[in-house]
Amino acid sequence: MKKELYLAYEKADFWADFSFVDFPEGYLDSMASNANQALASMDELEKGAIANPDEGRMVGHYWLRAPQRAPSKEIADTITETVNKVKDLAQQVHQGKLQSPAGAFTDLLVIGIGGSALGPQFVGKALGHPERDKLKVHFFDNTDPDGIDLTLAEIGANLPTTLALVISKSGGTPETRNGMLEAENAFSVNGLDFAKQAIAITGEGSKLHQHATKHEWLDFLPMWDWVGGRTSETAAVGLMPAALQGLDIDQLLRGASQMDEITRQGEFRNNPAAMLALSWHYLTDGKGSKDMVILPYKDRLELFAKYLQQLVMESLGKEKDLQGNVVHQGIAVYGNKGSTDQHAYVQQLREGVPNFFATFIEVLKHRDGSGPSVDEDGMDSGDYLHGFFLGTRDALYEKDRKSITLTIKEVSPASVGALIALFERAVGLYASLVGINAYHQPGVEAGKKAAASVLEVRKAARECLLGNKGEAMAAGQVAQKIGFADKADWVFKVLENLAVNQPESFEKASGDSPLESGFRAI
Repeated sequence: MKKELYLAYEKADFWADFSFVDFPEGYLDSMASNANQALASMDELEKGAIANPDEGRMVGHYWLRAPQRAPSKEIADTITETVNKVKDLAQQVHQGKLQSPAGAFTDLLVIGIGGSALGPQFVGKALGHPERDKLKVHFFDNTDPDGIDLTLAEIGANLPTTLALVISKSGGTPETRNGMLEAENAFSVNGLDFAKQAIAITGEGSKLHQHATKHEWLDFLPMWDWVGGRTSETAAVGLMPAALQGLDIDQLLRGASQMDEITRQGEFRNNPAAMLALSWHYLTDGKGSKDMVILPYKDRLELFAKYLQQLVMESLGKEKDLQGNVVHQGIAVYGNKGSTDQHAYVQQLREGVPNFFATFIEVLKHRDGSGPSVDEDGMDSGDYLHGFFLGTRDALYEKDRKSITLTIKEVSPASVGALIALFERAVGLYASLVGINAYHQPGVEAGKKAAASVLEVRKAARECLLGNKGEAMAAGQVAQKIGFADKADWVFKVLENLAVNQPESFEKASGDSPLESGFRAI
């Protein structure tokens, strides 16, 4: 362990060890100018500089835990008012002052996708407890019908006392819209009025806001264009589910705010977010040449890697830099938890392709209270877990596999808030180092447009078969008829899908090969 690479923040119960990164002699000195410029850019960002030139938007997720830093009183006031409203609504629900027609709420159904689900899922898993949670939390986080049915089955008889949160900035995100319509249908089928059990979290004036207002939903909380989905856990998106679950959102915000202060440190060698970004830069050659493996040694942090996948990959996975040059930037993220992973892919990490670096998350506190010994030497389960962490780190290092270690005292609202804030800042600083925009996501929008095109083809193919009922046609024929000759592969998959899911209306006839099979409406 190198003293100058071990950063300790005792008051925050947080430590960061960059000793196992193995920076070459002089590397940090050579990056000083770039690191200082990244920190200066971050300072301008926090003051309200336009971070999204193509959209003319500021990026203000840091203001969420420090409203006084917002560039206008209006923004500061709306942040404070929203946090107060979150706490007030949660209190009303917990005290039974706000309840369903069937009585006090028992369950919470969160309907969202991406940042509107990943953050709340991670925080809820990390901090929740079945004996302490005020509401049992469920998610519609996809447009998978079977997944929706499974979640509804889990809610079961508690549907009449389930509060629904529908989260979508625009209100037009297809997955969330579908989830809302599925929920509305499920409530209606069971003789329930969805509007009397629903709250919207969305942009003011959005399609969802209009829908919620028209149908007189219970309430509405705002989403702002200066907060991206992947950085919205300390906005209403993350705070409302957490507060309803019964988690301490004041401490979550305090921990994030404390980490923000630590990572505003101008001396980059003492700034854990800057050192994290510089570690990424060195370990991936500044172009994502290696993957980031997240290994938290705590079951409660199992979803942290999943949460970071969106934060890191959506922020850093960019085709072009700020000058418009094609650079194909990004860092792939995966992971689960220790020591589970030692029985999964650590074998490859130690002896296989050296295409990664590890980020260990160490939690000092084993459990609340004491536990039994599990061997003749008086060791308990937590001692073994800690041993596996240290042993794995050394085993990797022996094979020249680099790593970063982040340590927290315990999994608490404050430490979870701190981890979220740390990685949010590190992502922004790394983006500055490599010259990309971390705050837009053109690839996501391209995916949405492609999906819309597929749905257009689906509608046309379906109508073609129905208009020629009884006639078997191959996908290529249908594609020609509907004017999408270059999309015969789409048409084939659409027709195959129709035959499986609507067998009462469509069927697949045999052919010489699967791609030549005929399909017909019956």
